[in-house]
Amino acid sequence: MNFRRIKQFVRSIIGKFFIYFFYEKYVKNNEFIEHEIQHNYRVRVNTNLDKSVKQKFTHLLLYYPEFSFVFLWRIKNKAWIYSYLFSENYNCKFFRSSNIESGMVAFHPFATVINAKKIGKNFTFRNGLTIGNKNNDNTLLPRIGNNVEVGANVVIIGDIEIGDNVIIGAGAVVVKSVPANVVVAGNPARIIKTLNT
Repeated sequence: MNFRRIKQFVRSIIGKFFIYFFYEKYVKNNEFIEHEIQHNYRVRVNTNLDKSVKQKFTHLLLYYPEFSFVFLWRIKNKAWIYSYLFSENYNCKFFRSSNIESGMVAFHPFATVINAKKIGKNFTFRNGLTIGNKNNDNTLLPRIGNNVEVGANVVIIGDIEIGDNVIIGAGAVVVKSVPANVVVAGNPARIIKTLNT
């Protein structure tokens, strides 16, 4: 048995232990985390949707390090061994003061900083996202609605509001409030399309 197989075997045993522990302590009977699992599984995998929550949770933890990263942030990263083995260091920062509702989906979230007053359900984002204050004043933070999807390298700053069901194109700089049900893009961001609700 070579070293790689030994490592995979050890990783598998440790992984099963932690997944059982995480499920029993943090997932079981927790509607918030269950919603996040269901939404991530639907967005990322979108097959075998009739699997149990525990099966979906296991799949996401083992095969999607971005999900592991967000999950460990949710539980305040209380498992450094699991983090070391199964989660990558994406060099990003989610401020604990940010109120982020369930259903967050992160796609390769390298170089991301999130400092928001509130982010609604089913928030999806990609790498290089900056959400933050204006003039270093933490009273001037964005509020983001439900079902908002953000492309790569987006900047959202200041005391502004992003409505529900908004898509923000890659590279956009959002410094003014955005109404619901639109697509915005550009620097500064402007509405380029209205979405049918």
